[in-house]
Amino acid sequence: MGTIVFIHGSGDSGRIWRLQTEYLGTTRAITLDLPGHGTRPDTLPDETTVRDYARAAHEIITQELHLTRPIIAGHSLGGAIALTMALDYPDALAGLILIGTGARLRVHPTLLNNARQTPQQAQQEITTLAVAPEHAATMPATLLQEHNGTKPTMLYRDLAACNIFDVMGRLHEISLPTLIICGNEDQLTPAKYSRHLHEQIAGSELHLLPHAGHYVMREQPEAVNQLLETWINRY
Repeated sequence: MGTIVFIHGSGDSGRIWRLQTEYLGTTRAITLDLPGHGTRPDTLPDETTVRDYARAAHEIITQELHLTRPIIAGHSLGGAIALTMALDYPDALAGLILIGTGARLRVHPTLLNNARQTPQQAQQEITTLAVAPEHAATMPATLLQEHNGTKPTMLYRDLAACNIFDVMGRLHEISLPTLIICGNEDQLTPAKYSRHLHEQIAGSELHLLPHAGHYVMREQPEAVNQLLETWINRY
């Protein structure tokens, strides 16, 4: 079984995956902070694309971590990065785990504008939208505390990158083993996005989990971890 590299979503850091790394162990799972997020210095321009992030992630994985053919697990923006890596560096990966993501990630203009004008408030609003209603009273505060150095201004850059991301016409090119997970109550990347990924990526496996929104790996960690364990052990 190869190493899993976890890539976070917009405005987050590698800390978002702590329940997965605790379960799988650090010898099997590595979290990656994208440039400008968490503890990693920013090396990218203000107008950054998903492909720019994918290139940076590939360099970190190969030149810094010295990993050979890892499994890439991505959430939201991280899933877009994983898809781009699968298309640009297919021989360098062993598999994909796509969580709460899609082949196109258009952002509502109001959310995008708020992220630019009032980033801290926008981060709070989006984080509340990103969990199922039953978790909205408690979980957003915990998630916001875990940004671990990521500046609120990164949210706009990330969402702008998502807004122009589109690999809808290229999904059929992906032949890597692929696990797809989404919360049934995901309002940011609805379950139909994951269904489309499943329909277009041959041999992929899809799981839609109840009582969870966009942060399904934090809202239903036991279920997600068991799915990861079962799927990974096949390869």
